[in-house]
Amino acid sequence: MTWAFLRDLLSGVNTYSTGIGRIWVAVVFMFRLLVYVAAAENIWKHEHDEFECNIKQPGCENVCFDHFFPVSHIRLWALQLIMVSTPSLLVVFHVAYRENREKHHNRKLYKNPGKIDGGLLCTYLISLILKTGLEIVFLVLFYKLYNGFKIPHLVKCDIKPCPNTVDCYISKPTEKMIFLYFLVATSCLCIILNLSELTYLVFKYSIKCYLKRHVKKQQ
Repeated sequence: MTWAFLRDLLSGVNTYSTGIGRIWVAVVFMFRLLVYVAAAENIWKHEHDEFECNIKQPGCENVCFDHFFPVSHIRLWALQLIMVSTPSLLVVFHVAYRENREKHHNRKLYKNPGKIDGGLLCTYLISLILKTGLEIVFLVLFYKLYNGFKIPHLVKCDIKPCPNTVDCYISKPTEKMIFLYFLVATSCLCIILNLSELTYLVFKYSIKCYLKRHVKKQQ
């Protein structure tokens, strides 16, 4: 899997972001994308092959693995990274629309096409709300699918075709748990950053609008 597109997208968004938005981009790129590609992907690479049960009944291991891990952690993280980064495309597309509009009219229509104001401000706020919502949705999804943020050393399975309750062992559970906590923590940090940026922008432009009205009244 190549992550060049996501890297280029984050680099493009960084150009139009606020200071808090740039911190978000750094967290996603350094503490999520790089950690995923460099380490986490390899840890879960052979999770199915290394899942062992203390019985050789044909089909038992496959059914038990599917029951306890209905979706691979690593594929769900990859999907999460892509989904939470995608709303940033709205901002990139809006800036591109402004630039193309200026070229079409062959004159300057905006002081700065990448400045967060007017319609672009609304687009930026929508992208923040979508990113925050998707982060929360994936955290809830993780919790529901795996019965909490934990990797057990041993799971007991009694699903057919297993003839009785069998013990199944997960490989490298402690190492996986450390990365699980790290990725959940960075996801929570991204939610905090998104909410902080959302609050900052709303407060900043509320004050700006209030001051404009106040000046008009005085005039």
